[in-house]
Amino acid sequence: MESLALVFSSGWASGVNAYLVVLVLGTAERLGYDQAPAVLGRWDVLLVAGLLFTMEFVADKVPLIDSTWDALSTAVRPTIGAVIGVLLAGQADSLSAAVAGVVGGGTALASHLVKMGGRLAINTSPEPVTNTIASTTEDLAVLAVVWFALEHPEIAAVIAAVLLVMGAVLLWFAVNLIRRGLSRWRSRRSGVRPVG
Repeated sequence: MESLALVFSSGWASGVNAYLVVLVLGTAERLGYDQAPAVLGRWDVLLVAGLLFTMEFVADKVPLIDSTWDALSTAVRPTIGAVIGVLLAGQADSLSAAVAGVVGGGTALASHLVKMGGRLAINTSPEPVTNTIASTTEDLAVLAVVWFALEHPEIAAVIAAVLLVMGAVLLWFAVNLIRRGLSRWRSRRSGVRPVG
């Protein structure tokens, strides 16, 4: 159960910023945390993850480029979440590793879709400050949840689940707000009053 909670937390975090998850778990492995997979602590893995995290850190702060980066990451983030899930479960040929891969990848996909949708909603605003605030908040949340999960996996899993649900609810409200705004804008252009 403890490993599944860590898989869920790291899966959620991978959907938001997979390279930061690799960096946090790799650093934890270097610091002696037994839960962190040994392969993530290799210097070559840390170097590549650091380079990709730096690229994402910059791209994530620029309107529209962040959405392009998110679209390109649609296959990457869930895959990394699944791989980390399998690594956290231990034996790659066991049923528990398969379950961990599905949980890690599925959670990563869900949180990635919430993040991508949220960023599309934010990009409807003409100013760039919200992107920087959203990106920094996401990075801090990923760092906090994954690091906390190493010590308290069950509590971190609950926090990740709450963040996932809150993100989905906020996204739903944002989409409805944008739809209403578009409807009003179209009705003004056509001279017809919007319904509802």
